[in-house]
Amino acid sequence: MIDYQNNAIEVEKVSFRYQNKDVLENVNLKVKEGAFLGLVGPNGSGKSTLIKCILGLLTPQTGEVLLFGQRVNKFKAWDKIGFVSQKANSFNSGFPATVYEVVSMGLYAKIGLFRFMTKKDKKKVHEAIKNVGMTEYTNQNIGELSGGQQQRVFIARALVSNPKLLILDEPTVGIDSSSVRSFYQMLMELNRNKNITLLLVTHDISTMVEHVTDIACIHTTLHFHGDREEFEKNHNLSSFFGHNVQLLSHNHCEEGCKHD
Repeated sequence: MIDYQNNAIEVEKVSFRYQNKDVLENVNLKVKEGAFLGLVGPNGSGKSTLIKCILGLLTPQTGEVLLFGQRVNKFKAWDKIGFVSQKANSFNSGFPATVYEVVSMGLYAKIGLFRFMTKKDKKKVHEAIKNVGMTEYTNQNIGELSGGQQQRVFIARALVSNPKLLILDEPTVGIDSSSVRSFYQMLMELNRNKNITLLLVTHDISTMVEHVTDIACIHTTLHFHGDREEFEKNHNLSSFFGHNVQLLSHNHCEEGCKHD
């Protein structure tokens, strides 16, 4: 297991209730800087609610969340946090913008909506596009891209502000199954080469488990949190999800994999 030093995320005794339903109950979770954590759980298990608490969009009834050592309600350095949500059902594929223009939007919070980008800003945009393997599509309209390519662009938009933590909520929704592996490979390379801490919410356990460093299983409470090897060896997925779930063994995607 990697010897990480500091926590990017600390969730301490967090409970959250919608009306009369307990969604999260006494959840404790620490995500070390430099980790690639996969967060899994059945539908309705509280994954999205936990993410909203981490991002400060919801306030838990009990407990607290810290980002890089600061309580989330006092946290100001939001440029350190990148967030990519599900886009399959909400993105307008006819939106008239190029890849470059969409990624540029990730800088608006810093430079202002109506200010011109500097040469340095433009370099950041090109670098973010390069980091997700989309340079050849820089001037292409985003609506002309496949689902996987669009999601890479949204990740580039989140990366352009140089975040230390990237949170992704079901990022493979809408991506062709044949391209999912190369998408995960890209995330793994961002984690390793750019030292970006990743928190990935997903249902795609079999592919996810090959690429992450750590896994957390949640269903109202936290049922498991450990490294990949411990998860593969000891965790009973079928009892956790309530139906038969098997981890499939795959060969890792080699460096020359084509992306979607």
